[in-house]
Amino acid sequence: MSVYKWLDERLDLDRLNKKFMRKAFPVHHSFFLGEIALFSFIVLVLTGIFLTLNFEPSTRMVKYEGQELPAAYVSVLYIDSLPFGKVIRSAHHWAAHIMVASVFLHLLRILISGAYKKPRELNWLLGLALLGLTVVIAFIGYSLPFDAFSVTATQIGYGIGKSIPYIGDWIAQVVFGGEYPTLKSIPRLYALHVLWLPLLLMALIGLHMLIMIKQKHTQPKYAEEVAPGKILGVPMMPMQISVMSILFLLYLGVLFILAGAIIAHPIEVYGPPGTSTPALKPDWYFLWIYGILQIIPSTWQIPLPGGASITSEFIGGVLIPGILGLVAVLLPFLDGRKTKMRYVELPSQHPMRTSVTVGLLFFFFVATFAGWKEEFGMTNAQLWAMLIFIPLGAWFVTYVLMRQIWGKEG
Repeated sequence: MSVYKWLDERLDLDRLNKKFMRKAFPVHHSFFLGEIALFSFIVLVLTGIFLTLNFEPSTRMVKYEGQELPAAYVSVLYIDSLPFGKVIRSAHHWAAHIMVASVFLHLLRILISGAYKKPRELNWLLGLALLGLTVVIAFIGYSLPFDAFSVTATQIGYGIGKSIPYIGDWIAQVVFGGEYPTLKSIPRLYALHVLWLPLLLMALIGLHMLIMIKQKHTQPKYAEEVAPGKILGVPMMPMQISVMSILFLLYLGVLFILAGAIIAHPIEVYGPPGTSTPALKPDWYFLWIYGILQIIPSTWQIPLPGGASITSEFIGGVLIPGILGLVAVLLPFLDGRKTKMRYVELPSQHPMRTSVTVGLLFFFFVATFAGWKEEFGMTNAQLWAMLIFIPLGAWFVTYVLMRQIWGKEG
């Protein structure tokens, strides 16, 4: 009796193969963004296992080359001294960047194609949760090397979290273990970074994929003419698995070339935490928030009952991102226009949605540019004008163009 037959009698593998392994996958290149995000998560887990085996999540002082240094900082120096240790740590860093970018672009594709509408609202919400959770995990990873850069960057995040009226102090206690940095800060952030939040992320990824398999992929517009009423694509076994394997190997090649060519976060350059604050810029996915914080006057403050207040940190770091997040969450329920379940919509088919999306992208670009205001010698008034009028101009131009394109196509 063959091994397959033995397993088939017990697990009904033939039924599993017919139901899941023959599932059709679309071949359009934009659909690979979700797979790239999944590849990044796999690499993050594998490289993270290596890092956790050699990292000490502690701020206790240890002797290293005649100096008293934090144990977390020394353990990262040790990792860098191992064969390929610095490259693996760098690959972990860049894989996080690629995951954030691919999840964001994946959601952007869903947005401009209208694939968030009924009956796909739940998967849209899960996608937003995945993006938010990925960014939070990446931010927590900032703190772990415990060098001058990571401590300064984490203190900015701590200040934003603590600025939330009424519950800010409680959030600081739960996430940071109290006034950052304390002896409990690194162990607590470490546990969140390597255990609790990745487990939650894994569960959300599994649920996201399960719903996608149940509802089936949306399809490019041309599929409606080529195979109306059918799922156009290639089966998971063996074709999709082959394509994914090639893409994964390509991903690994590009990632490790990048990791070796650009070593991420050289902690010996920043040095251990000290009294001086290093000049720093956050990574690109935080830079737009940093830019907004740069141009909001610190004098902006609105008193609230009970001694609380709305500060500039809360406005730039919580309120504005929170409003954008709330709009994204409500979007499937506010956009009640009907669409065919299986087919994506063309951007020109909905000029308002496409133009608003482009306007928001320009808002992010200008807010990111504001993070470099000192380097470019820009004033707050100039940047506020740019932040208001450039996105509005982008929205108007895109709307006019989409109307003209849809007029010709329609």
